[in-house]
Amino acid sequence: MSTTITPVEPAEPAPAPGGRRRARRFVRPGAAALSGLLLFASFPPRPLWWLALPAFALLGWTLRGRRPRAGFSLGFVAGLGFLLPLLKWTGEEVGPLPWVALAAVSALFIGAVGMGIAAVSRLPAWPLFAAAVWILGEAARARVPFGGFPWGKIAFGQADGMFLPLAAVGGTPVLGFAVVLCGFGLYEVVRLVLAHRAADPAPPEGGTRRPVPRAAVAVAALSVLVPVAGALAALPLVDDSAEDGTATVAAIQGNVPRLGLDFNAQRRQVLDNHAARTEQLAADVKAGKEPQPDFVLWPENSSDLDPFRNGDARLVIDDAVKAIGVPTVVGSVLSPDTGKLRNSLIQWDPGSGPVATYDKRHVQPFGEYIPMRSFVRLFSSDVDRVSRDFGPGNKVGVFDLAGTKVGLATCYEAAFDWAVRDTVTAGAQLITVPSNNATFGRSEMTYQQLAMSRVRAVEHSRSVVVPVTSGVSAMIMPDGKVVEETKMFTPDALVREMPLRSSKTPATTMGTLPEALLVAIAAGGLGWVGVRTVRTRRRPAADDAR
Repeated sequence: MSTTITPVEPAEPAPAPGGRRRARRFVRPGAAALSGLLLFASFPPRPLWWLALPAFALLGWTLRGRRPRAGFSLGFVAGLGFLLPLLKWTGEEVGPLPWVALAAVSALFIGAVGMGIAAVSRLPAWPLFAAAVWILGEAARARVPFGGFPWGKIAFGQADGMFLPLAAVGGTPVLGFAVVLCGFGLYEVVRLVLAHRAADPAPPEGGTRRPVPRAAVAVAALSVLVPVAGALAALPLVDDSAEDGTATVAAIQGNVPRLGLDFNAQRRQVLDNHAARTEQLAADVKAGKEPQPDFVLWPENSSDLDPFRNGDARLVIDDAVKAIGVPTVVGSVLSPDTGKLRNSLIQWDPGSGPVATYDKRHVQPFGEYIPMRSFVRLFSSDVDRVSRDFGPGNKVGVFDLAGTKVGLATCYEAAFDWAVRDTVTAGAQLITVPSNNATFGRSEMTYQQLAMSRVRAVEHSRSVVVPVTSGVSAMIMPDGKVVEETKMFTPDALVREMPLRSSKTPATTMGTLPEALLVAIAAGGLGWVGVRTVRTRRRPAADDAR
């Protein structure tokens, strides 16, 4: 008698609990990175401003209830997900090291914000405090180190968004706060509804679910409805009417001979390009193809040859200005015998020549001057391309151009609230932001900077004209709409009648007050957490004493 033995397939081993735990460790860091990527995607040139809302909803889920140390790590990961792609243009010509270093240092601020949000996330109405903590982080990053780096403020991604009118109420802090609050509020509403359903999964037969707790309704009203209602209520502040008449403005884009850091090696060619395009405009005006402008705006670095020291450069500029026959603002580099260079704008009149100058007040660290030069040289020899540092000016820039008060904010200055606001409080009826983006090639930098100028237009209810060496130059109405723009790296001239305005928005009048109030709310929330923590630690000691 034989016996047949049928083999038995071994059962599949059950997944190890430890493996699942290890996998879960990556869920929140992955969500933090995704929230940062969504924030990046909400910025220009993509018109996807609304992605900021799910980005902050996801960040709220990531950080709520975490310990502060974990909040810092998760915030830092979110910051890298956001800022690494956003700031990629900074490594366009100098390689990845400066780009990654800048993004990492800036992400440290978002890490600190994540720590603060985690700390306040257990408070009642935590979205309010968490959004204020985010603005506290932006305020710090806009000031330190080396004068700050506010690139990537949430407000600058909202030029096409529904919340934009809030810029006129309280500037970039209030606009950014509304977006962050709405995102956190959306998450909190979903969280409370899901928690309610989990606690009351199935109503009795013929019955109905208990209503959502009033807390959920209150959070929805505070965190979602209030920012939306505020934006709608602020719409009357967005006005593009011509209070003080109009001015016909020309913006010249002369283009550069080549891209990259060495674009200005052919400084004379850059100057000749802008002079030639101005003279072409003069010929078009004479032929009736273009209207006669009241004044002309050249970009930053349109003449890197100092016309006060170089007679040939002075003659080229003078001939171009005489040809068009109206005051012209020329961007130049002034090089005194001693001391630092000056990134200057020169008011050049057709009959009198240069009559006024404005020196850029916020020069760019590691671009126009090198802090800690000997130390930074250890990491990159490109620092020596800046062989002589630029120094800052100390006077607000407002030129009187044919009777129009024009406020001046040179390139990098457009990112700083104070640098633009000062020109309006000093009487500017129109703002210009002369820029030079040739160093950054065809990257997204020029679109990110253009969005800043659109936000500034609404913030201060002023027309904004952006002349750029290589694109994108633009004419922006006081309501933030771009009505004329050039293509990148294409010589061009924009001519348009722009409204002039002198009234001040609440944002202009209040200045830093809205930001200070939001910082105070953040400090109050963090202080509340501190008091609760101290009380919690004292209770066990009191119990032991009994």
